[in-house]
Amino acid sequence: MRTVLRIVIGLIGLFNIAIGLGFLLAPDRLGLAFFLQPMGSQGLATMRADFTGFFIGAATFALVGAITAQARPLLVPILMLGLALLGRFISLAVDGMAPTAVQPMVVEAVMITLLVLGWRNFDRPGR
Repeated sequence: MRTVLRIVIGLIGLFNIAIGLGFLLAPDRLGLAFFLQPMGSQGLATMRADFTGFFIGAATFALVGAITAQARPLLVPILMLGLALLGRFISLAVDGMAPTAVQPMVVEAVMITLLVLGWRNFDRPGR
């Protein structure tokens, strides 16, 4: 079980690195996939900085947890993705339901669930 979780969490890390690099290298193109449109060069800079930082930051700690089988680093992506999911729920309550709202919420919830499983299983003797 631990080996499977390490692989799955490693894939989560790589997935998020790919998204972060997409925002770094092509923020205008990836922004459209996230329903974002930058306003000028400062908007592009903000997308490059904030989204790259979010995705690669979370990914780095997921990869550290997966590679070392340590639970503690997984708390960072769990917190970051949890806050993102909370923001989506608040948006649903305040702004209403968009047809595209469910898919990213499901992806975030699945990643959180897998990361929590890793957190519960890593650093535990006999698992």
